[in-house]
Amino acid sequence: MDKYYTKPCNFYYGKQSERKVLKKQSLPLCGSKLISFDSIEIISRKNKKLLHIKKISNLKKVLKRKINLDISNIVKKKKFKRLNLANLPILMGVINMTPDSFSDGGKFNKTKIALKRARYFIEKGCKIIDVGGESTRPGAKDITLKEEWKRMESFFKKAKNLNCLISIDTRKSKIMKSASNYKVDLINDVSGLNYDISTIDYLRKTNKPFVIHHIKGSPRNMQKKPNYKNVVLDIYDFFEKKLKIIKNKGIKHKNIILDPGIGFGKNLKHNITLLKHVSIFHSLGYPVMLGISRKRFIKDLAGINDSKERLGGTISSSIWLMTQGIQILRVHDLNEINQAIKVFKTLKFT
Repeated sequence: MDKYYTKPCNFYYGKQSERKVLKKQSLPLCGSKLISFDSIEIISRKNKKLLHIKKISNLKKVLKRKINLDISNIVKKKKFKRLNLANLPILMGVINMTPDSFSDGGKFNKTKIALKRARYFIEKGCKIIDVGGESTRPGAKDITLKEEWKRMESFFKKAKNLNCLISIDTRKSKIMKSASNYKVDLINDVSGLNYDISTIDYLRKTNKPFVIHHIKGSPRNMQKKPNYKNVVLDIYDFFEKKLKIIKNKGIKHKNIILDPGIGFGKNLKHNITLLKHVSIFHSLGYPVMLGISRKRFIKDLAGINDSKERLGGTISSSIWLMTQGIQILRVHDLNEINQAIKVFKTLKFT
């Protein structure tokens, strides 16, 4: 039997959305009347069909049950510990305490400078600071646990005074444990919890919120001819399978974020396809995060080699993702992204 997937389509915003939801002409996205949709795309690996929500009742019984289950996940209000997901998008500010990250390696790898950057992010509206000590750029080599923690230890010792959530960007459970002695509110493991077999056990014991991130391969080899049968549905199936594994391992809480992993084992076509169809991941029932800041797909589309000069592409991508109801954006240029979002929301949502 074919497997079917449900993607919300044809969105409305602001007062127009509220009126349509009130008249039952559209359905709220993730519990917010400020974004709603009146159509869905029913997708299988063989075909797809665009359908108005009023015509769902005409579907065959088994398919209708599946679609209604997906829609219940799409419309329900998403919750996450200490985050107000109703005021989307939430901005996660990136601090790379590395000498070799693709965009800002070596710029914030001193504790004093990193803390100053974190305070600046918070002042400009950041709700999560994501701190990493190991580069995961394409082609990056692994570093030792000792070296990774040495880069970040001093920052985490002082992070308890920062008035926001602190996320640690690491693949190693021992680094997670070390940082937890100070302040860690979120685990962001780009390996999809696959790099270290002890990570899931750590998450179960501590009950820490975490991100499930998709990557194909490892940073060292992920860009060597990545391929998929269907990039959107393959990643959807990855999340679905991983969520079942996590539940079977004894993790029962819902403080989980899904990140499709733009640029992590994806070529330009894969990345653009994911961005265009990103709303499909709402039907999994969890908040969705994307890191599109300064990524290579912007270079490929706009011809901008210098990653620090890709602000325009980052802003346009961020606004697109906001209109698709994406809850969290991981960015470097937080002040500029926040300005763009505030202006766009005022013009579009009010």
